Amino acid sequence: MAIGERIRFFRNLRGMTQKYLGTVVGFPEKTADIRMAQYESGSRTPKADLTNSLAEVLGISPLALSVPDIDSYLGLMHTLFTLEDRYGLTVEKNESGVSMRIDPRKGKDAAELCKMVSAWAEQSEKYHSGEISREDYDRWRYNYPKYDEASGYVKVPSQELSDAMVEAFKDQLKD
Repeated sequence: MAIGERIRFFRNLRGMTQKYLGTVVGFPEKTADIRMAQYESGSRTPKADLTNSLAEVLGISPLALSVPDIDSYLGLMHTLFTLEDRYGLTVEKNESGVSMRIDPRKGKDAAELCKMVSAWAEQSEKYHSGEISREDYDRWRYNYPKYDEASGYVKVPSQELSDAMVEAFKDQLKD
């Protein structure tokens, strides 16, 4: 799915109009819907700073907008082949259909991907068992790894919190 389709998907998920989203990210009200339509149709591609602004307004990670080309079955297949080559993804036929799995013994990249997909499986199980809501599940997925406590990624405080802490301790920092 191209970035424009992802923008449209998340905009609709949040119940926003093109005009509203465009004005919130800083386009003039008169042309906000036209500009957003251009990005969603793929006639324009947002630069990194706009992608970051869109993601912030939509409440997602910028990475959720920038996905590989999976617009066609062939594009999707080649994405899966790349995952096999790079991360050790394997495909198997069994009595219940086709399954994909990651063998963590295939190397460091495979082990890391296995850890991440395992965290995803845990959240999926929580959602399907009713332990968390769809909203919580989507928040976890679309902001990954922000809410993943198992990933080991460092959570960075917001700029506001960081500024407040510097201000509170500035006397001690001078020593």
